[in-house]
Amino acid sequence: MATATDEKATDTGKATSRVDEPEPGDRSRTAVTLSIRLSTVLTALALTLLLAGALTFGLLWRSARSELNHRDTVAAGNRHAESVAMTYALGASAIDFHDVKGWLTRLKAGTSPELSAKFDATAPQLEQILLPLQWTSKATPQSATVTSESGGVYKVNAYLTVDSTSVQTPDGVSTTVTYSVTIDRNNNWTITDVGGLHSALPTK
Repeated sequence: MATATDEKATDTGKATSRVDEPEPGDRSRTAVTLSIRLSTVLTALALTLLLAGALTFGLLWRSARSELNHRDTVAAGNRHAESVAMTYALGASAIDFHDVKGWLTRLKAGTSPELSAKFDATAPQLEQILLPLQWTSKATPQSATVTSESGGVYKVNAYLTVDSTSVQTPDGVSTTVTYSVTIDRNNNWTITDVGGLHSALPTK
């Protein structure tokens, strides 16, 4: 009798155990509900927008900084080229027939070997013009402007007022002279060509 009861209890226990196990097709006990606060979403979105804005600002700032540096470099190069051209023009326009050699030295200052050789070749003719006329002149700077730049080669116009005297004009005469000076930055700012020099010199 006891054995039958035990078996019945055992059977009942087994039945109960089967009821507690989820059926294969029943997912009600495995479903997960994910709950995220709205404030968390808004905070994440704000941080994302802030990061994107910071990156955009950084890129724009870097681009603007690069552009400003380039502009400053170009402006500095132009100023130096203009200074070189004006210094040369003032020296070339300062002539005293008592010291033709000193003037020729200034005429060749800062020039390339090729241009310097050209001045040496024309020195005798220039001296034959200056001495008989007893020519003297000095210049006052007006302005200098870079007209073009390509690959570090600058073309600069230097404008001066040249006051000169000679046996023909003992009271003096004033003229405006423009020097066109070509300067090579890549060769230590060497002057490779000069135009307009004839305007500051007397003619026979």
